[in-house]
Amino acid sequence: MLITASKAIMDPDKNALMRLPKTVRFQLMVVLSCLWSIIFCVSAGLIVWLPGYILAHVALLLVGIFGTSWAFKQAEKYRSNMRANA
Repeated sequence: MLITASKAIMDPDKNALMRLPKTVRFQLMVVLSCLWSIIFCVSAGLIVWLPGYILAHVALLLVGIFGTSWAFKQAEKYRSNMRANA
């Protein structure tokens, strides 16, 4: 069953490209194989890369939150010092 299904897709003499000239079939099969290789590599890479991607965004969000908090605290200290010196 799997061999029959794979031949329907992978065998250029039996798939939907069978009516095209052999050179065109070969070129289209090469393009399609590159397309699917890229799709599978990207999907596998995202599985590996996604946790780091999420971690980097969470880290940037935390830096932004703590940086904003620190800036507000420094501004409050500066305002307090200016009132005390006035």
